[in-house]
Amino acid sequence: MHTQTCVPYPLSAHRASDLALLAAETVGKLDADPHPAPGALARPQITGPAGAHRAVILAGDRDTLLDALTALAEGRAHDALVTGEAVEAAGTALVFPGQGSQWPRMAAELYEQAPVFRERIDAVAAELSRWTDWKLLDAVTGDAGGELLQRVEVVQPALFAVMVALAAQWEAYGVTPTAVVGHSQGELAAAHVAGVLSLKDAVRVVVMRGRVLRGLTGRGGMLSVPMPYEWTARYVAERSDRLAVAAENGPGSLVVSGDLPALEELVARCAEEGLRARMVKVDYPSHSPQIDEIRDELLAGIAGIAPRPGRLPYYSSVVAGRLDGTELGAEYWFRNLRRTVRFEATVRAAAADGHVRMVESSPHPVLLRGLQRILSEVPGSLVTESLRRGEGGPDRFLRSAAVAWTHGAPVDWTAVPPA
Repeated sequence: MHTQTCVPYPLSAHRASDLALLAAETVGKLDADPHPAPGALARPQITGPAGAHRAVILAGDRDTLLDALTALAEGRAHDALVTGEAVEAAGTALVFPGQGSQWPRMAAELYEQAPVFRERIDAVAAELSRWTDWKLLDAVTGDAGGELLQRVEVVQPALFAVMVALAAQWEAYGVTPTAVVGHSQGELAAAHVAGVLSLKDAVRVVVMRGRVLRGLTGRGGMLSVPMPYEWTARYVAERSDRLAVAAENGPGSLVVSGDLPALEELVARCAEEGLRARMVKVDYPSHSPQIDEIRDELLAGIAGIAPRPGRLPYYSSVVAGRLDGTELGAEYWFRNLRRTVRFEATVRAAAADGHVRMVESSPHPVLLRGLQRILSEVPGSLVTESLRRGEGGPDRFLRSAAVAWTHGAPVDWTAVPPA
């Protein structure tokens, strides 16, 4: 089991030249007193208001700390150094993706070492145990996870659990989001984090969503298409009984859903244009006409859920805008599964309202590139992840927190446990 090895050493100044000077002065202090450990040195730097020019050094030993400080003083990059310029007035939205970010043992390290994360996983596990014959911990922390996560009725609740636990971890570090955005099934995690759905209702919906989709496995698929929106929309409209635009993820990034022969024809058509379409790793056609077949079963399974106004602004990828939260009853969650995911328009709506820092709350970033393209011309914008495939421990989360803080997110460094 990997353990936290890094200690965060945050520095800030009002001007870039002052930040470099501060780094040089700190090197001098370290040279004068070679005995303190990095952790002991970091704490005095955390208090007080931070300047706009920021840096965080993630060092596990004195030599790394010295090397990174010297690099900062000299304006050079370093593997242990994260830098940025903060935009204080910006809001920080947590973004929750759909399927695709899962990997075996994706929650193992944080579950072992981060109490807040573990508490949220355990709470979801307790609620899931009322509905399932498999164990959440087996799926997200155990060696059996690779096999379990092949099943749609497992992977969707498992991802829900990890995404909401990561959101709690961000809040434990002082980053209370100013808004939430969800993509497809990620809207369920967003709804729970925003306070729109209770844990009981959110788990019920995610379980039923996976169950009804199981009935469509092997019936179709989804295809990432690098063609312009207008061309793809026209092509799909001519085959609307077999295909649908499943998701609008960003400029030049569309997903088409439908039956396999029709998708194979589209792959060939893209190849004629010299472009490579890529099949998504699912064997069911979400956000396509086939979803109509499972409407009654889904609505019956989630009847009676009780949405309420959220504690956070909730941006819906179904309507491409903000909703109060009370609209997220059973019928909404059918539309969430059936309609096009209007992710690009939703992100633009959130950014227009000031939420320009976007943090993907998932075990691996799957929306990062799309978010970067969408926000490329938005002043003060930032896109960062939480974890990465194969990097699920405290050090990876600390680096993501460092990126967020250097761009203005209110990270509380005193909440970070010592290495």
